[in-house]
Amino acid sequence: MDFLLKIALRLFLTMILAFLMTPLIKKLSLKIGAVDKPNSRRINKVPMPTAGGLAIYIAFSISILFLFPDLIPFRYAIHLVISSGIVVLTGLIDDIFELKPRQKLIGVMIAALYVCFVFDITVSTITLPHIGLVPLDWLSYPITVLWIVGLTNAINLVDGLDGLASGISIIALTTIGIVGYVASSTGAVQLQVPLAIFILLMSVLGFFPFNFYPAKIFLGDTGALQLGFLISVLSIQGLKNATFITLITPLIILGVPITDTLFAMIRRRLNKRPISSADKMHLHHRLISLGFTHRGAVLAIYCMALIFSIIALLYMFTNTWAMILLTIACLFGLQIFIEMIGLTGVDKQPLLNALKFLGNKAYRKEVLKKREEKKKRNKSMK
Repeated sequence: MDFLLKIALRLFLTMILAFLMTPLIKKLSLKIGAVDKPNSRRINKVPMPTAGGLAIYIAFSISILFLFPDLIPFRYAIHLVISSGIVVLTGLIDDIFELKPRQKLIGVMIAALYVCFVFDITVSTITLPHIGLVPLDWLSYPITVLWIVGLTNAINLVDGLDGLASGISIIALTTIGIVGYVASSTGAVQLQVPLAIFILLMSVLGFFPFNFYPAKIFLGDTGALQLGFLISVLSIQGLKNATFITLITPLIILGVPITDTLFAMIRRRLNKRPISSADKMHLHHRLISLGFTHRGAVLAIYCMALIFSIIALLYMFTNTWAMILLTIACLFGLQIFIEMIGLTGVDKQPLLNALKFLGNKAYRKEVLKKREEKKKRNKSMK
């Protein structure tokens, strides 16, 4: 009990450090020009200091290096600080000068390559149901880089409302931390991994009161890229010899940002636009267009993130078939929700249209009539 109390005290000090750092970073952001100015893509109506992620990074770095030297090896801690520092620097430059998407991607790629070749963390094998151990060999490097880049950008893209990315990260880190702690108790993961997760969690919690609606400071790319990167790296710690469940668990936990990112890519591809192009069709934009208030949209997305996290925790207690059925049910419900709010585009609702075809007699007759007319036109053209 004394051991847990000491850890809790140090984690609390981490949160206080982040809380005290945030007002200072706010002043620094204004001085260096890290400010979000209102435009057609922004929700904010007045200029807002950004680069709030610096407070999280400083609190996380000080805590992991100096508050837990007896529990977290220095080599492990310094690699996390350096690799995330590359991403923080990329985000800070973007917050001041606004980089192009490809330029930001280069910074994240450098950090991901550092993790693979210097930090020496990769997904080396995967254990699949009814197949067994599958060695990835040289594929472990591109898979690891893709994992890190994908999750980093997923968190970054969801950062569109006050407290949205930081709140989702708090929910995700709490869940990943619980999963990691359970894994460490069985010896599957070293204790330093869940500890690092909880240190990052407390750093975000210290910053969160200044970021929730109405925000006094934004995360900026400094924070959003950092959170996505560290979540991806820390979640991969237990995946060096991954099972199917441990591989899919972080994807379920981060279901909200991953879904938003995936459908943004699909939407832009269907509309023949570059994947990196910006639009106002993200999840938070769609909820606001449906009449949600700013705070209401954020809280609704928090609830979705909590549902995903609960589902991920259920995976720890289910067998393979139950997990497969649960995943199918989740994907089915998610697709209906996505189509209902128009995340793929208001005119692209294949599943809803299929259900409507089955359950609406008038709609079914209309569709069948149009099909017959189309067949007749095709015959007459021949």
